[in-house]
Amino acid sequence: MKRGPARFEYYLGKLEALMQEAARDHNPALYLYKNDARTPLFMLEALARIYRDLHNTKKFNKLKDQFKQLEDGLGQVDYYDSYANNFLKHPMVPVHIREYMQGQAREKIQHFNELLQEGKWLDKKSFLKLRKTLNEAEWLQPKEELKGIKEVYDESITKTVDFIKESGGSFTEMENQVHEFRRNIRWLSIYAQALRGCIQITDSGESEQAVKEYLQPEIVNSKFNIMPDADDNNWFLLLEKNYFYALSWMINELGIIKDEGLQYFAVAEALQQTAGFSKEDALVKSFEVFGVQKATYDQLLEKASTIVQKFMEQQCLENLVLGLARTEKSKS
Repeated sequence: MKRGPARFEYYLGKLEALMQEAARDHNPALYLYKNDARTPLFMLEALARIYRDLHNTKKFNKLKDQFKQLEDGLGQVDYYDSYANNFLKHPMVPVHIREYMQGQAREKIQHFNELLQEGKWLDKKSFLKLRKTLNEAEWLQPKEELKGIKEVYDESITKTVDFIKESGGSFTEMENQVHEFRRNIRWLSIYAQALRGCIQITDSGESEQAVKEYLQPEIVNSKFNIMPDADDNNWFLLLEKNYFYALSWMINELGIIKDEGLQYFAVAEALQQTAGFSKEDALVKSFEVFGVQKATYDQLLEKASTIVQKFMEQQCLENLVLGLARTEKSKS
């Protein structure tokens, strides 16, 4: 039995239900943002990213672009809304900067409403078209599909390792290096959830000591590190459990560093737009707003560099994928 269509349908159904509910709301974009439509969009984008490398590349690239456009739109809302809320709690951030963030969040919500209208996402017919596209795809049998999924993981890991080599192991940019590295490794985690049970984690019995520093209770017990049930899948891609936890720890830690580092650029943007600062002067002023020196930002980059260097030296990515496995009597 070919599994691909059911994986898409699971998240399409969730997104469709949210869209139908949003259509009845006076502000559909805000409804979707508050009700976490970003998660099924992430999962659908992840599936499209995987399957474009397996078959029907043109179809799945088009689907990926559609889901990504919506996910990016909600991501923009989240960026400004999150900083708007964070800055409300920060007494040193001037009112005009807080108001700028709030205004940008509202503007991005309006832009997302426009995307919904342009793409006719609130119309049930749009989902009929998506399903028609998926029904026309040339789906693979489970064994061949899992071989392809393993290749996706292997190639993603190779590209990420090369990315670090090209940076020289020392980050100098928060967005283009720290955030980009985090994006790359986060897909490895998202894929495992999106594929609905055909990826499982298992303990090789040799890794716990090597990565014990990453095995924190909040990581090991995180709901994001519990794989979906195997259900009726009969072919699996096995990931090494403790290296997967190490991956999760790194995603979480870099997220904290990234959010703190990018807040200075968010304030700098606000200063440029509301107070007429140049780009360079605005960034300098942003550190003053928080009462810190630029060295604080440099230390964040240094911390990110240090933990990533160690993570790479431990070959956490190279040791992540164990290989394929199957249940008894499964041959295809």
